[in-house]
Amino acid sequence: MDIIKSIEHEQLKNKIPDLKVGNTVKVHVRIKEGNKERIQVFEGIIIKKQGGGVNETFTVRKTSYGVGVEKTFLIHSPLVEKVELVRVGKARRAKLYYLRDRIGKAAKTKEKIGARIEDKEIIVKEELGEEPAEEVVEAIETAETVDTPVEETTDVQEVSDPVAEDAKEDTVKEEKAEEVKSEESAEEAKEEKNEEVKAEDSAKKEKVEVEEKAEEPVEETATTEEDKKDE
Repeated sequence: MDIIKSIEHEQLKNKIPDLKVGNTVKVHVRIKEGNKERIQVFEGIIIKKQGGGVNETFTVRKTSYGVGVEKTFLIHSPLVEKVELVRVGKARRAKLYYLRDRIGKAAKTKEKIGARIEDKEIIVKEELGEEPAEEVVEAIETAETVDTPVEETTDVQEVSDPVAEDAKEDTVKEEKAEEVKSEESAEEAKEEKNEEVKAEDSAKKEKVEVEEKAEEPVEETATTEEDKKDE
């Protein structure tokens, strides 16, 4: 889309009235007078429609005090507050210029009997509050589905990284070395305890032997003295 078309698209109204040539309408227009603002109603017959997009216009004609007055309005102008349908008329032409030469009742179009007077609107742009929300939800869901395989690929890369594997192997080796050292230290402690127990047992045995040796000479002397007396 061109830049000019995109700018014009932003200026369009979301909804515009369904205007048909030959219908009698009331156009509510905003008028500024100094610091004040008011709405003026212009009632007449639509004699032509022309243009397209932002430049689409419609012309309304009326006779006031015997003088014909025509005004052309931009459909997408923010000054046009609303267009109210008053009367549905019959028209076989796209432009009713012949009404300019007529006076009185002849300057009006024939009315369609039984036609419903409804203010219909044509949707030009979709409103931002309803459907774009669904589009955003769909975009989020698609983004989530796209993100999941990316996460899987990152996991595969992490597993296949040689630097990470080397680091893991080093950590495992260090843990095993620490476990072996702890086991060796525990065995050394057990051996030291066993040596201490053996030393205590040997000390006890030596004490018992010394005591036994100390008791034996006394008994021999006593027996020798008794033998001498007997002799």
